[in-house]
Amino acid sequence: MEPGIAVEIVALLVSPVHAYEGRPQDGPRPDPGPVSHRSVTVRAGLGLVGDRFFGHAAHRRAAVTVLDADALDDVAAEIRAPGPLDPLLARRNIVLRGFPVDTLATRRATGGATVAGAVFSLDSGDGPVRLRAHRPASPCRWMDVRLGPGAWKAMRGRGGVRCEPLDDGTLRLGRAVLRVAPPVRV
Repeated sequence: MEPGIAVEIVALLVSPVHAYEGRPQDGPRPDPGPVSHRSVTVRAGLGLVGDRFFGHAAHRRAAVTVLDADALDDVAAEIRAPGPLDPLLARRNIVLRGFPVDTLATRRATGGATVAGAVFSLDSGDGPVRLRAHRPASPCRWMDVRLGPGAWKAMRGRGGVRCEPLDDGTLRLGRAVLRVAPPVRV
C-alpha cells in the first residue's frame, strides 16, 4: 500500500430500503429508519450490516459506494445550489473528504488495456478496512429531484465508486487514513 493520506469521513449511510425507486417526479419511498450513522460495520464480501444490498450476490462487487465530498461541493457550485448539498441525499454509503475517489474505479488505460479498480483501505481508528473499487457509481435522475435541477448531469464522472469489501471491520465518522495499493493491469 502507498503512504497514508489524511481524509475525513463526513457521512456514513446505511439504508434498509431502496428509497429512490420508481419515477423521480413521484418522490422517494419512505425510509423506515435513520440512515445517518456515526459508525458502520463492514463484512468482507457482503457489504455494510443493515444495508439494503448486504449479502445480495448480485451486488457483492458493488455492495459499498464511496463518494468524494469535494466533488459534491463542485456539483453544488455548478448547479448554483443555495448552500452545501446534503451528502446523504446522494445515497452513497461512505462520503469522505480529501481524496478523489472517482480515480479508483476500473478504467481503460492507454493502448486499450484495462486497469483493475484499485484496492484501498480506510482506517478511522479501529484498523484498516480494505475495499476493491470496481465501477463508477453513476448518478441517476433522482439527483435532479433530491439535490437540485442539473445535479444528475453535474455528477456524471464524479458520482463515486462501487466497491467490494475485502475485510471485516468498523468505519467511523471523522478523521481517517486512506491508503491505495499499486494498480494492477488485467
